[in-house]
Amino acid sequence: MKHPDDDNELFHRLEAEMAADPNGDVVDLDKARSARTESADRAPDSGPDRSADAKPTASADPETGESDDSGPALVDRPAPTQSGPGLIDRIRDSKRLDVIPAWMKSGPEFKDAMRWLAGHVWHTIAFHAVRVPFLYVPKLVWRSPRGLVNTVGRVGRWAVDAEGEPLRQAEARRENSELYLKLSRQRDRRVRLRMILTLLGALFALGAGLFLVFGAEPMTQVIAVTLAVLTLGWLGAPADAPLATRAVIKAEVQKLTSDIVVKAMASIGIGQIASAVAKGQDGIKFVAPITREGPGWRADIDLPLGVTVADVADRRARLASGLRRPLGCVWPDADPSEHEGRLILWVGDRDLSKTGIVKWPLANASKHDIFKRIPFGIDPRGRAQSVPMIQHNILIGSLPGQGKTASVRVLACGAAMDPSVELWLHENKGTGDLDALECTCHRFVSGIDDDSIKYAADSLKLLREEVMRRAAAIKKLPRDLCPDKRITRAIADKRSLKLWPLLAVFDECQNLFGHPKYGKQAGEDAEFIIKLGRALGVMLVLATQRPDKDSLPTGISGNVSIRFALKVAGQVENDMILGTSAYKNGVRATSFRPEIDAGNGYLAGATTLPVVVRTAYLDDPATNAIAQRAYALRKAEGTLSGHALGESPEAATGPTYDLLADVAAIVPPSEERVWNERIAVRLAELRPEVYGGWKGENVTSALKPHGIKTRDVAGTTDDGTRTTRRGIARADLTKAIAERNESRGAA
Repeated sequence: MKHPDDDNELFHRLEAEMAADPNGDVVDLDKARSARTESADRAPDSGPDRSADAKPTASADPETGESDDSGPALVDRPAPTQSGPGLIDRIRDSKRLDVIPAWMKSGPEFKDAMRWLAGHVWHTIAFHAVRVPFLYVPKLVWRSPRGLVNTVGRVGRWAVDAEGEPLRQAEARRENSELYLKLSRQRDRRVRLRMILTLLGALFALGAGLFLVFGAEPMTQVIAVTLAVLTLGWLGAPADAPLATRAVIKAEVQKLTSDIVVKAMASIGIGQIASAVAKGQDGIKFVAPITREGPGWRADIDLPLGVTVADVADRRARLASGLRRPLGCVWPDADPSEHEGRLILWVGDRDLSKTGIVKWPLANASKHDIFKRIPFGIDPRGRAQSVPMIQHNILIGSLPGQGKTASVRVLACGAAMDPSVELWLHENKGTGDLDALECTCHRFVSGIDDDSIKYAADSLKLLREEVMRRAAAIKKLPRDLCPDKRITRAIADKRSLKLWPLLAVFDECQNLFGHPKYGKQAGEDAEFIIKLGRALGVMLVLATQRPDKDSLPTGISGNVSIRFALKVAGQVENDMILGTSAYKNGVRATSFRPEIDAGNGYLAGATTLPVVVRTAYLDDPATNAIAQRAYALRKAEGTLSGHALGESPEAATGPTYDLLADVAAIVPPSEERVWNERIAVRLAELRPEVYGGWKGENVTSALKPHGIKTRDVAGTTDDGTRTTRRGIARADLTKAIAERNESRGAA
């Protein structure tokens, strides 16, 4: 189909050719159109036109007009024009800056700022108040004679118009008699008036002095002399020796400017930025002015095309060198609300490692709710960071001595301050770092010996059974009470349901999972709990100093939702803690400096993006004080149990029923194979308070730790249909019972 603009373009081309060659032949437009149509309809395989009139034509570049024999020029298709967004769209999509600064809208940040301001004012007042009687007043007395001489000299110079003498002498040297006479007459008038005023002032001062000496009260005399001495001392102060010293010496930190940022970015080794700067371009675009944010400067930057925030974070040390700041001051972050090339560069006034001990906000609190986030520390900008506990599991890892156990202590103390939380603490290092919280625990162990490891492994086995019990119990709850089939504050407060939050801490868990006898089963139990227990109120906190596949099973590291990595040795350990590709994406706990950055780590999962956090610190006395308050809360509400009440481990190991014996009782010897779903029904009839709500998968999970595997079992349904479903063989059950009884007898 012929394009509607074809005729017009053909006409314009012919018109241009005629203008270029006025002596050329007249072209019949109808014939030209017919010839063009025939040329377009000719088959592509018909070969070139070999007629005598055929001439090779050169195509022209549509932009430059230059001939190009490499191919035809597309002159019959005008380039489509694209219009950008309209004015209203640009205004609607623009980002509005906050009317009120963010720190003023944040309660904690505003209180912190006001607290700092009040402290600053009080320090200044106290600093000078101490020095007034012992330093400032003696200085004024010492300088008062000099002040008297200076005052008399200034009055005398003013009375004789000494300030105009240099000008008069200059005119005299120039022999400008007319101007000199004018200045002399002006001086005479001034001196006559000023001498009269000076004499009157002297007489007034003499009279006031005589009155003070002979007629004033002693107190008035003291006040007058004091004021006179202090005033003369003030007037006698040298210009280079001020009376008062500074109460606060301002730390001189170089202001962050766009020029500094551009030079630093060009020096970090990213080719796209360096080449753009070398050509006289910035290579980066500042989307907002560089402003103060907290104790530092913030720059919002659009990186060049193809450069990501991870590329810059990978060169953080080079960037710090280019900015001439300590490494702990420079923190490049991504903006989760923008594209991958939007960089938020925050440069602090002080190294994060020199922040000192971070105080825990709940250190003096009387109570805390586990369904709210637990304060954890601060980020480099001084903003408080917290960790959610309910429906989460937490993995903490680092090299020894980097603050791992201190981080665990903060989370454990936060949970202990909620009296409804059941605490199971396992410190498999044996140094007693968590001993202060022993008085609040349902289960507690501290040690690295085999008995302590076995105790921790037994806890995981009990937790696995507890998860299955809770799954059955929460299924029975009315939909209006539990619509989402997960633990809530209202459900946890109903003690009769036994669905209160349960936090189990395993510090130095590599000693448990790497144990040759108990490690494998403990890893399977922990993985089961992590996958299913979070919605049921069962939470795990695992801390390790050796994050590898042997000491930390991949099923565990791959399923935890919150991760905290302090200093780690390499990329493998980094990704084991923070997740696959974390190192590649620039989230690198390897960048922290040993000992110097102890307590600093990357927190992932608690916020939208991983963030660097300096954890709060609780020493042993502070932890003990919190534990005593937690113990008093539990005692008052009657929630102490297990180890806290002095019960033996056997009494605290959970249910007293024997699962294998119960299954053997409901599966007669004549039934060689049985479906798991039928076992679940029979168990519910046998012990409804224990097995109520169980299904076939619950039976499978419960029998697996005992070495009983499920298999395909053929059978007949209640309506007579033959089918195959998952079940067990009774021979496997009897074998497991025999092996267990034999091991108990040997023990």
